Amino acid sequence: MTSVCGHVMTLDFLGKYNKWDKVDPAELFSQAPTEKKEANPKLNMVKFLQVEGKGCDYIVLWLDCDKEGENICFEVLDAVLPVMNPAHGSEKTVFRARFSSITDTDICNAMARLGEPDHNEALSVDARQELDLRIGCAFTRFQTKYFQGKYGDLDSSLISFGPCQTPTLGFCVERHDKIQSFKPETYWVLQAKVNTDKDRSLLLDWDRVRVFDREIAQMFLNMTKMEKEAQVEATSKKEKAKQRPLALNTVEMLRVASSSLGMGPQHAMQTAERLYTQGYISYPRTETTHYPENFDLKGLLRQQANHPYWADTVKQLLSEGGEAWWLYEYITRHFIATVSYDCKYLQSTISFRIGPEHFTCTGKTVISPGFTEIMPWQSIPLEESLPTCQRGDTFPVGEMKMLEKQTSPPDYLTEAELITLMEKHGIDASIPVHINNICQRNYVVVESGRRLKPTNLGIVLVHGYYKIDAELVLPTIRSAVEKQLNLIAQGKADYRQVLGHTLDVFKRKFHYFVDSIAGMDELMEVSFSPLAATGKPLSRCGKCHRFMKYIQAKPSRLHCSHCDETYTLPQNGTIKLYKELRCPLDDFELVLWSSGSRGKSYPLCPYCYNHPPFRDMKKGMGCNECTHPTCQHSLSMLGIGQCVECENGVLVLDPTSGPKWKMACNKCNVVAHCFENAHRVRVSSETCSSCEAALLDVDFNKAKSPLPGDETQHTGCVFCDPVFQELVELKHAASCHPMHRNGPGRRQGRGRARGRRPAGKPNARRPKDKMSALAAYFV
Repeated sequence: MTSVCGHVMTLDFLGKYNKWDKVDPAELFSQAPTEKKEANPKLNMVKFLQVEGKGCDYIVLWLDCDKEGENICFEVLDAVLPVMNPAHGSEKTVFRARFSSITDTDICNAMARLGEPDHNEALSVDARQELDLRIGCAFTRFQTKYFQGKYGDLDSSLISFGPCQTPTLGFCVERHDKIQSFKPETYWVLQAKVNTDKDRSLLLDWDRVRVFDREIAQMFLNMTKMEKEAQVEATSKKEKAKQRPLALNTVEMLRVASSSLGMGPQHAMQTAERLYTQGYISYPRTETTHYPENFDLKGLLRQQANHPYWADTVKQLLSEGGEAWWLYEYITRHFIATVSYDCKYLQSTISFRIGPEHFTCTGKTVISPGFTEIMPWQSIPLEESLPTCQRGDTFPVGEMKMLEKQTSPPDYLTEAELITLMEKHGIDASIPVHINNICQRNYVVVESGRRLKPTNLGIVLVHGYYKIDAELVLPTIRSAVEKQLNLIAQGKADYRQVLGHTLDVFKRKFHYFVDSIAGMDELMEVSFSPLAATGKPLSRCGKCHRFMKYIQAKPSRLHCSHCDETYTLPQNGTIKLYKELRCPLDDFELVLWSSGSRGKSYPLCPYCYNHPPFRDMKKGMGCNECTHPTCQHSLSMLGIGQCVECENGVLVLDPTSGPKWKMACNKCNVVAHCFENAHRVRVSSETCSSCEAALLDVDFNKAKSPLPGDETQHTGCVFCDPVFQELVELKHAASCHPMHRNGPGRRQGRGRARGRRPAGKPNARRPKDKMSALAAYFV
């Protein structure tokens, strides 16, 4: 028995087609070849599955029972079938278990009724993946390059387009437009109050509801304000029922989580999936609102029968965080409510006449609370019971007045309302992902009450799509595509035909979009500033020696308005000038990128970062990866030894970090804090005789020296020297996956390293026969 972590494989373009600068986005629709590659290469999941499956006779697939799970079934089979024992004749060796929850009964029933994986459902997922990849990448690459090359304050690292994501944004902007175009109107209502006894009164609703002419409202008031009594015209009593809820499906769970629990859809889905894998709830991804015929309702109810508020489950869930408990409690209450009785109540209505005008008062009395006992927020509001009366009775009028009010605009969409719209228009695949994407791209911001307010960028994009081709933002075309994908899943449509036809439609739309982009650009010009007018002067260009402007808005970059050149920079950190030092290759002033005082920092040349100067370098490398043989900032001069965590990284001294010195891996997030309060730290040209890492020369002030015997200077290896081992602490910015850990929180040294060594240094590697001193401090 083993497991996978979501999809084993992912779809991507081959080779050069992943490089934005070398491929016309139009080629991505048909010419660009795709391949399936490991979704998370660090997990080595294919190799792991092959080791587990080697020599097996049978495989039983227990993946989640939805289309994505069916697709993962075939990813697993592609990995393990080549290493399994061959089948004897026509013997079946592949089986599929279908279940909805991780309970003894469900698992045993699934094992007793093993079937086969559904190839059609898997193909529908393949089709959706390829459509989203080709369409999304083509539009995203074109509009990102076009607009980021012109405007400096878009504040989004990616101007993305998605066949589902863009209509989702369209709903939010449509509501924004209604709010902006709304013109409030003044109206007037009559409000009457009658006294039923000495201490009680009833507020009556005017049957005309409201009028939009003040003089007419005043006329009605004049006709009624002198009346002393309200006469009962009619009374009625009617028994009504509030229906119990249907079985909970994914969309309704996401709606409630957002509107009532304050949880975003993405977070709610992750929490629900965790509750499922821990065995607390059935599978949360479901479209139906009906229980299957073999669903053991009575058995599940018996599990809830003896809870003093669900007893031990509460303790377990509370220990993992309150939100998990809130969601579990709601799901449990909802389930019990679905098998409870309807809520029954008596609705009483009294119609009054005051002069020539008619008014009404309504009250409700609960007969049987039914399901609202377990879902009290759904209960009938406690309203004052109406007095017993009959036609012809009269009550004294306590007050009659005219109120002036105004119509109000709709509010911005809540996540719950957006989810409803997405479901209504057939955009119900991966709802949480699409909503999360428009937030991450800075197209909308989540305000109080989890309302989604579009940003300038989101508004301009949607208006631009409407101006060029409304179908790019309307939900109709995606809804039609979803219907075709469902036909593939049902075996009623050909996978290749659906894929080819849909790509052909969007390819034609893409060419028209490119030809008409000026229409969207006109809207961009009104809302955003050109690159030359954005940012602040920071470092000098190596070509014209004028100051380039640092544009801090996402994606952060440098722009030289004289040369009309833009240079991308590392993201998610701070950028500042690096001592006015210049690159020896191109004369550009260096800048320093930092992720914070406890994180990594390194200098970089803006030109080299975008145009690698050596063959063994790639775009996006800083000075800590530069193989220049003599530059004082390069890996050759500051590299120490191979990282203790990753295969290819090198620990590089950060010369700007004193007096709280640190070394950082130039590939992963490992940071070693060392030699605090040292006056000077320098990488020596000499190497360690044991591990061949570069030695460090360290000078301390006499008053703060931690060295033995009041020494102030020491040269040694940070891996092997016992004096230095006490002065080094390793931190890791991101948690390591459990599959990659040896023991509780630390990792063993692995002998001779196979990764790249620092240029100019002989084969720097880890210690051979003992745990690395740095690894021992791994957090």
